[in-house]
Amino acid sequence: MEHPPYRLAEDLDRFLGDPRDPAEEFSYARCVELDEKEEFPAAICALLEQWGLSGYYVPVEHGGSLRDYEQLLQLSRTVARRDLTVAIGHGKTYLGTVCVWVSGTAEQATSLGGAVRAGLPASLALTERAHGSDLLAGEVRGEPREAGEGGGWSVSGEKWLINNATRGTLLSLLTRTAPEGGPRGFSVLLVDKRRLAEGTFQHVPKVHTHGIRGADISGIAFDGAHVPAEALVGAEGGGIETVLKALQLTRTMCASLSLGAADHALALGLDFAEERELYGRRLIDLPQARRTLAACAADVLLHEGLAVVASRAVHTQTAEMSLTSAVVKYLLPSGTETVIGDLTRLLGARAFLKGVYADGRFQKVERDHRIVGLFDGNTLVNLNSLVNQFRSLVRGYRRGTGDGEGAAAAYDLCAPLRPLDPALLSLVARRGSGVIASLPRSVAELERRAAARPALEGAAARARRVLERTAELHERMAAHQDSLAEVPEAAFATARGYAQCYAAAACLGLWTGSADAAAEGPTGALWRDGLWLCAALDRLLARLGDPAAGDPAAYEELLARLRAARREGALFSLLPQRTPHGTTGPRAGES
Repeated sequence: MEHPPYRLAEDLDRFLGDPRDPAEEFSYARCVELDEKEEFPAAICALLEQWGLSGYYVPVEHGGSLRDYEQLLQLSRTVARRDLTVAIGHGKTYLGTVCVWVSGTAEQATSLGGAVRAGLPASLALTERAHGSDLLAGEVRGEPREAGEGGGWSVSGEKWLINNATRGTLLSLLTRTAPEGGPRGFSVLLVDKRRLAEGTFQHVPKVHTHGIRGADISGIAFDGAHVPAEALVGAEGGGIETVLKALQLTRTMCASLSLGAADHALALGLDFAEERELYGRRLIDLPQARRTLAACAADVLLHEGLAVVASRAVHTQTAEMSLTSAVVKYLLPSGTETVIGDLTRLLGARAFLKGVYADGRFQKVERDHRIVGLFDGNTLVNLNSLVNQFRSLVRGYRRGTGDGEGAAAAYDLCAPLRPLDPALLSLVARRGSGVIASLPRSVAELERRAAARPALEGAAARARRVLERTAELHERMAAHQDSLAEVPEAAFATARGYAQCYAAAACLGLWTGSADAAAEGPTGALWRDGLWLCAALDRLLARLGDPAAGDPAAYEELLARLRAARREGALFSLLPQRTPHGTTGPRAGES
């Protein structure tokens, strides 16, 4: 099955050269060296500019190359698989521009698109030292200026812990434009630092961080900086709404960072197990090591399945992205942290040491990925977003509503994607979830196929249990649907369970919607008998507390496919994607 987003990612990977070769600019060795120096990867980012990656941060209607978000997901995953610092440092430009793609005028978007394609970095300036993720408490203020003074706003205050605050030329700045604040008291201003008068702003020094050490995590302080009226993005007072809608896109794309980190960590863990000998046997031959690797492989595929559906849902289920993005931004970072944690125990001391195994890359991946769960809304923020939607989700579940047609289009990887219409973004999934509404149909379709192909019965049995757990979960959700002011821990636990059920429904929909085509391709062995689906559902049921989950038979063949992909120089993925340089692991003889 040919799939264009993966082919483009292969092209980028090929252009960047063999990461195992220290002579290449974007090599593993160079990234480790920059990390040690806490130095920004400027030359590597220039290489990405040369290929044209910035163009994929700009929608085609504004002069760029961004046609679909599945493509952007795979491009960013390719960069993150090599190094998260680079992916985060360069990809921040998309975050810095998305408010304009969501709410800006055509003139603003065209001008900004040209600036981004010319290589100007952008940044999204939301957080403040005293308030963190509490956007409504922001104190950076914009005071109106009289027409005789040039109009616009006089901006004062400090934004802190901002990626690319110093290096960025352009900032989407969330500003308090009404003294009383509140939901309609903030506006987004697109600030061009080149146009600010000298002495009206200064950069706050870079913070020394545990991970992504080379990234520009700094701040910016304004003191009466004149920002012109044409810098207003969307309506005055509409800043919070613009930011929340923009975050629905950025949170979904954060999945690429977790996917890339997991690709890298899993490859290192597998290579170590293949090479390491204990008690006269290779580590890969020990039962516990095999179980660990197989479970991690299952998690990587279920995360990929959810992320692919979510990236396509940007186009097909736009009005439900408040829900989809929260599920993805909770589940992928936390799930990938679990994968990396399990692999850490497999590697033992070598997971923490530098210069002993694979240049110390594993400890770097582990440190770097921790930040992914924090920015663009941390775990609790996203779980709280789900709790706030319990009422509409329960109502939609009971009525069987939600965008089922959009879900079906997201599941069918051969179906073309319609252009994104940002006007369809909504702060609440008002009609419920089309993904959850599609679950009974997906289960019925899988059972129909299992009747003719007995090898699918294992997946079908798990699918039936997912359906039962989902019904039980919505009853618990109903008990917490009024938990808005103070959210009890039980409501957060229910939200975590909802995310698992949503992921299971997405994986089931993806399999039923695309298995026929995918089964004929190079990764067909993962699809034909529901191999990846069976393991993914088993992992999700275990997290839901299902007592029948954890069947070892669901995983052993998956481990064989993981090992085969490494031998063949292919990415372990639901769809065929070769790594042009053969492998992401050490060269033969390296340790």
